[in-house]
Amino acid sequence: MKRPGQTDWRVNPRSYEFVGATFDPLTPMQTLARAKWMTMAHGFRYIVTPNVDHLVNIAKQPDVFIPPFEASWLSVCDSRILELLAKFSGIPLKAVPGSELTQQLFDNVITAADNITVIGADIEIIETVKRIYGLHKINHYAPPFGLRNKPDEIAKTADFIAANPARYVFICVGSPQGEMIAKACLDRGDCAGLGLCVGASLDFLSGRKKRAPKWMQNMRMEWLFRLVSEPKRLWKRYLVEGPKIFWLWAKWSMKRG
Repeated sequence: MKRPGQTDWRVNPRSYEFVGATFDPLTPMQTLARAKWMTMAHGFRYIVTPNVDHLVNIAKQPDVFIPPFEASWLSVCDSRILELLAKFSGIPLKAVPGSELTQQLFDNVITAADNITVIGADIEIIETVKRIYGLHKINHYAPPFGLRNKPDEIAKTADFIAANPARYVFICVGSPQGEMIAKACLDRGDCAGLGLCVGASLDFLSGRKKRAPKWMQNMRMEWLFRLVSEPKRLWKRYLVEGPKIFWLWAKWSMKRG
């Protein structure tokens, strides 16, 4: 179902509205194939990766969250919990974690000759990623905190992206700030390449943070691993806000009939 402001260029026209957000039913390999197709010759477009936290926030503040999400080129499911709820609803969503998509791009697509840009992260992470992958240069810009309420800083960040054309732009500043930056780049009309709103993906790629073991991922328990790893920072997200998704899903299901 198309919403106001949603782009007309989605790769897969069979997108689904699920608990307040639009999702493209692509597998990880299909998503990677679309990302590999992008070059610096293409006009800017971007991928978003909604998870439970995003859907809870969309319900609370739709005017803030929906426009930058709906302007995306691709919207893929970044949650195995949402994947399971979608399955119960007869919607064929596959989990495409942003951290895995990021790693696949660095492992199998990006070469030393490619221009890439990173928004967010810090110098230590940038230097670690450069060393691991033998990259000669990463265009790096670290905007200030509080971007959501600083439109001038969002515009300044989009200026940097426009001035440093890259095949891939990894936007790692959290949500909705990352999506707002991506939409600002799209609205400019003079940016190039593919933006990826992928949160803390470079933290995992650089080894600063560890992902859950595969068995926990397969059991849809990665959230528990992250909670135990960073309880002070994540307790509210996973124990207070996150469980609201089940009520939102129930309401959505009843409305859907």
